[in-house]
Amino acid sequence: MTTPRDLMIVTLDVAPTRPLERGDLSLALAGAELIDLLDAEALGFEDERIVPRLCPPTGDRLLDEAVSSLVRQPPYEPVGEWLWRRGRGLSSAYLDALEAAGQITRRRHGWLPVRAGQAVPVDSPARRRATDRWASDEPVLASLAAAIGVREEPAGDASAAAGDAAVTVLAAVNDAVMELEAERQRRAIEEAAFDNVWRAE
Repeated sequence: MTTPRDLMIVTLDVAPTRPLERGDLSLALAGAELIDLLDAEALGFEDERIVPRLCPPTGDRLLDEAVSSLVRQPPYEPVGEWLWRRGRGLSSAYLDALEAAGQITRRRHGWLPVRAGQAVPVDSPARRRATDRWASDEPVLASLAAAIGVREEPAGDASAAAGDAAVTVLAAVNDAVMELEAERQRRAIEEAAFDNVWRAE
């Protein structure tokens, strides 16, 4: 299993501290991919830009897709830009991958079809591994979860546990999530103003 898959399972297993937005989760999953690829030495950073390295297949289809999507020519891509590009629709891709692997199931709601049901993790080694990482307050997983509101700020120190490169990714995830929230608020204000104009007619 990988950090993004562990994060996906945790988000399905744990009640968030605030409503979980799919866009936020996709950004965090993209960040989790970068951290796993750093650990695999598939990439490095220069001035917060992602520099690909030679990397054999990881054994995980989505991580291999992430590797193949890296910009391989200078000046390379900033971490933040890659999160936005790679993150588009990524939560759905991981949900589908976990479902295809039999690691989640759909809880039925009366007459609704199974696909429309709530996704829940099945009891599996993958779930137990994710749960163990969560219970141990593993700093990288905890920091990613905190960024999207699945938990309060982690007690652990991600920089001590994973190094400066991981901290660069975690900071970029936090910035992207805050930027997305600011955009949601801006759109809500614009929509409310538009509604007020119509009511005034």
